[in-house]
Amino acid sequence: MRFLAPYQQHILSLVRIVSAYLFILHGTSKVFAFPDASMGAHFSWSSIFGVAAALELLGGALLLLGFFTRPVAFLLSGQMAVAYFMFHAKANALFPQLNGGESAVLFCFIFLYFAAAGGGSLSLDNALQSRR
Repeated sequence: MRFLAPYQQHILSLVRIVSAYLFILHGTSKVFAFPDASMGAHFSWSSIFGVAAALELLGGALLLLGFFTRPVAFLLSGQMAVAYFMFHAKANALFPQLNGGESAVLFCFIFLYFAAAGGGSLSLDNALQSRR
C-alpha cells in the first residue's frame, strides 16, 4: 500500500473534513431538528445537550476548516468519551453496537488521532504555518 504514502496528508485532511461534517450534523439535529428531527425534541441551550450542540457546531466548524485542529480535536475527543460513558456504557458497555454508542466511540478515537496528527495539508493550520 505504499502507493498511497504520497497522499497521506491529503487523506488525513479528507478524513478530517468528512468527520467534521458528520459531527456538525449531530449539532444541527439538536438545534434545528435537521436532518434528524428526533434529536431536537428535548433541546435546551442550558442543558448538557445544549453544551454538546455548541461543541458540535462550533468545534465541528473549526475542525472542518482545520483551524486550531489539535486543541479542538482533543476537546471533542473528551466530549465523545463523556457522551459514551454518560449515555451509552450503562448497558452493554463492551458492545457499543448494542448500546448505540458506536459513533461516540469512533468520533472519540478519530478526534484523538487528529489531536496527535494535526489537520493535514488542506487545513487553515497548515496554511498559516506555511506563511510563517
